[in-house]
Order: sequence, then structure tokens, then C-alpha cells
Amino acid sequence: MHDVRVNDEALPAWRQRTATEHRWPVALAILLALGLQLPLPDKLNFLPSWLLPGLTTLLVVLVVAVNPGRVGRYERLERSIGLVVAALVSFGNAVNGVQLVRHILDGSLGDQAGPLLSNGASVYVTNIIVFSLWYWEFDRGGPAVRASGVREYPDFLFPQMSSPELAPRDWEPRYLDYLYLSFTNATAFSPTDVMPLRTWAKLAMLAQSVISLLIVVLVVARAVNVLH
Repeated sequence: MHDVRVNDEALPAWRQRTATEHRWPVALAILLALGLQLPLPDKLNFLPSWLLPGLTTLLVVLVVAVNPGRVGRYERLERSIGLVVAALVSFGNAVNGVQLVRHILDGSLGDQAGPLLSNGASVYVTNIIVFSLWYWEFDRGGPAVRASGVREYPDFLFPQMSSPELAPRDWEPRYLDYLYLSFTNATAFSPTDVMPLRTWAKLAMLAQSVISLLIVVLVVARAVNVLH
């Protein structure tokens, strides 16, 4: 790993020490993911439907209470809680996704196209949020490390990095950039304008594309079959 501390003002913001980003976009995305899980039918959960969302909400409230402003004031505690939150949301959605696929395949779910499409959309959108959290948490060591400017080589290459003349000098990737990356990867099933450079990033995008494709194919195929 090649880490360098960069303080040259001639370099773009993502290579310099800068202020960390505000927490509210990430907190809102997590709460949206939790809200999408609550209306899902009980057959898509093997735990009480309130357990994981309730625990995750408690952790989100805790980290916001500890530091309601910018990410990184208490770096280790915030990152630890953030990773646990991402893991809980991921686990909950993985359970819902597996149960959704299983019930579609055995014919016990999907008698009505409307609820089937709604449940599939909830899992699909939550999956986008889940992977955006992982991309945001691990690209160049996470939000606090990215703001310190010590990582020379990015894990994801955004267009503004390769063509800095097309962006303001203070541009650097924020959570919404990773959310957009996750959305485009889930809908195109491949990289679009953001390229993965590290092996973990390529494997994560591969896994997301496979999951998204599986959900879309099974849910849409079942819904079309019901409609006919």
C-alpha cells in the first residue's frame, strides 16, 4: 500500500486534507433502507420484522447523538458503529432477498403481481443502498481517511479524477457519488462512468450486479407469468 500525505494546493481536493462530509445523507439513506424493510411480509423474515430495523435505528441514533455534524470527529467509534450498521442492513436485506427468491421458486409467493413487484422493488432498492454504504465505507479507507488525503491511489476512479478540468477544484467524492455508483451498477449490471480499480471493488460490483440481475429476472418473470 502506498500512502502519502498530500498538502500541495495545486492538487485536486481529493488528494488533499479537507473537511469531512456531513453525516445526514448517509443517515437518511439508512433510514430509507430500514423503512423499505418494514412493510415486507413476515414470510420474507425468519426473525421478528422489527428486530433488525429497531437495532439498526438505535445505532444510527447513537452515532448521530455522538457526532451530529461531520463524519470523523470520533473516527474509530463512528467507523465501528458505521460498519456494524452496514452489516446489519446488509444481513437483513440478504435474508429478505434469499427468502424472496426461495418463495418465488417454490411458488409460495407471487400469486398477485402488484405485491410481488412491490416486495421485489423494496429488496432491489435496499440492495442499492447497502452496496453504496460499503463503497463509501471502504474506498480509500473510508470517509475520514479520504478527507485526510493520505491515500494516493483510489479504489474507484470517478470521471472528475481523470478529467479534473471538468469539475470544481474543491470536488471530491461524497456519499451521493457512491449512491449513484451503486444505482448505475445495479441497473446496468456493469460499471458505467465510475471504474473499479482494486480487486475488492471489482468483486463487490460483480456481486451487486449478480444479485440485482437475479432479483429483476425472477421477479419480473414471475409477475409476467401471473399477469398472463
